[in-house]
Amino acid sequence: MTFDEIRRQAVMEWETLEHSPEPRILIGTATCGMAAGADAVLDSIKVELAKHDIPANITHVGCIGLCYAEPMVDIVKPGQPRITYGSVTPQVVPRLIEEYLVKGDPCADLAMGTIGAGNIDGIPNFYELPTLKPQVRMVLRHCGFIDPENINHYIAVGGYSGFIRAFTMTPEEVIAEMKKSGLRGRGGAGFPTGQKWEFCRNAPGTEKYIICNADEGDPGAFMNRSVLEGDPHALLEGMLIGAYAIGANYGYIYCRAEYPLALKRLRLAMKQMEDYNLLGDSILGSGFNFRLKIKEGAGAFVCGEETALMASIEGARGMPRSRPPFPANSGLWAKPTNINNVETWVNAAAIMQEGADWFAGVGTEGSKGSKTFALVGKIERSGLVEVPLGIPLRDIIYGIGGGILGGKTFKAVQTGGPSGGCLSAQFLDSPVDYESLAKAGSIVGSGGMIVLDEETCVVDLARYFLSFTQSESCGKCVPCRVGTRQMLQVLERITQGKGVPSDIDQLMKLAETARDGALCALGGTAPNPVLTTLRYFEDEYKAHIYEKRCPARSCKELIDYYIDPTKCQGCGICAKGCPTGAIVGGKRMVHVVKHDLCTKCGACKDTCPPRFSAIVRLSGETIDVPDEPVPVQSNKEE
Repeated sequence: MTFDEIRRQAVMEWETLEHSPEPRILIGTATCGMAAGADAVLDSIKVELAKHDIPANITHVGCIGLCYAEPMVDIVKPGQPRITYGSVTPQVVPRLIEEYLVKGDPCADLAMGTIGAGNIDGIPNFYELPTLKPQVRMVLRHCGFIDPENINHYIAVGGYSGFIRAFTMTPEEVIAEMKKSGLRGRGGAGFPTGQKWEFCRNAPGTEKYIICNADEGDPGAFMNRSVLEGDPHALLEGMLIGAYAIGANYGYIYCRAEYPLALKRLRLAMKQMEDYNLLGDSILGSGFNFRLKIKEGAGAFVCGEETALMASIEGARGMPRSRPPFPANSGLWAKPTNINNVETWVNAAAIMQEGADWFAGVGTEGSKGSKTFALVGKIERSGLVEVPLGIPLRDIIYGIGGGILGGKTFKAVQTGGPSGGCLSAQFLDSPVDYESLAKAGSIVGSGGMIVLDEETCVVDLARYFLSFTQSESCGKCVPCRVGTRQMLQVLERITQGKGVPSDIDQLMKLAETARDGALCALGGTAPNPVLTTLRYFEDEYKAHIYEKRCPARSCKELIDYYIDPTKCQGCGICAKGCPTGAIVGGKRMVHVVKHDLCTKCGACKDTCPPRFSAIVRLSGETIDVPDEPVPVQSNKEE
């Protein structure tokens, strides 16, 4: 079967689905949707459809990015726009089916927005929502719209047309198209992709390899996983294009074993490619051969570094090696090798489908295109976002993310994961691009973006990231193995109230030594959280060291809990929630915390009714409280 025949078949299947006389229901069944309860929602949908004898097409789709609103369900009635419903529960499903599919009421109060032609009173356009309006969908354009387990869906919306176009060009012309687009690697330092491909293409040798780095080990990052779960064929097409351009006949996808759904969908997609002769020998009768294998990683953070990753594929311990030689000349099994991450390969497919000018028309002069970010932390609307490079940080946090959770004050944002930096409020109006973040001491990295509020201690944040990188260090080089451990010990001492004035200088020296002397980029960037928090939040370090006080009231050893006698109503709920019996007091008595028994777990503050808010967490301050329980004043609220 020729590709034209395959495409006609796929388009026919897609159009039949799009113009079906039966309603269509789309449900997000990526990891975020499943974790939020999509399975139970799907079961409820099937029960209600059977109850009302309604035939419907149910399509499983990937994450559309609005993780805070999962589980998400979309309903498309014939001749009507698609309606998106968020935070759907099994209890809500009967109303949606009966009111909308049976009676025609779209339940506007439950709807988030509409997609497609036509308007429905009371429901806004989905793409006009504040969380979506600033976004530009390039990598994520199919996620949430196609069934990731159906290759025909991908082909029907233009999939593999980029590969077919590449076949009409020479490998050198394909590389020139990548260079013209301005695409930079989306997994780390942002090296120009076309130039990287060219190095490997020009390297001597007939046996070459390409690798997809889907390890994604940063805490709080899930960009690659979401793409693999929602649009796996986009990655595979990008790798096909790269293999043709570079002259590689073998490839590997290195994906951590903790991504079972992504791995399942990748394997299914590869099988479908083989069925269509898009993978294997003489692809589409062209004589071009390409074989692909999946290597499951064991979750070692260091295997995100490309030389350690290659060692793992070869069956050795995942440890980096010195460079040169660079992988483009001597990589996997000492053969020329090109490594890109998931997002880079997906962008390559999109560029060949839509053209270099289309991609270069987004972003800035030095940072072309869009970038996906995992927007998490103390943010109202967490999820996966894709924005044009150069967008102000404020537009992401306050526009797309809806601001700080609970209306609290923005303090900082950690970009680039453990290898990135902690940026203060002074950068809210700075553009998010490779150059600006590097100048500020951080990186774009793979796309982690953790938002911090006033209650987050940046010293403790630096301690957390150092504890991660220290435990994940492969131990091969002294600056990383010893340097991260020594920095961690200093940070632990400071957060415990045992810091001394010389600790700040010692941290700086250790961080600079590790940065300049580590063997690989992971070790070299491990000190970034320390360097940036010292640079922008030195006063917070000094408060811990000189005043034995945590301004964020977060460090356990530097805080105490009190019960405000002017607010306590003697309900006893906090005492019941205290695991150590540190709270004493009877009914209608102002309760008291016995600090010699208190473990500072915060259970009392969590359980105190919000209408009272009598539990106070202080650091370096005290309030007047009785030594023993006293009666609640009679004029207080019951």
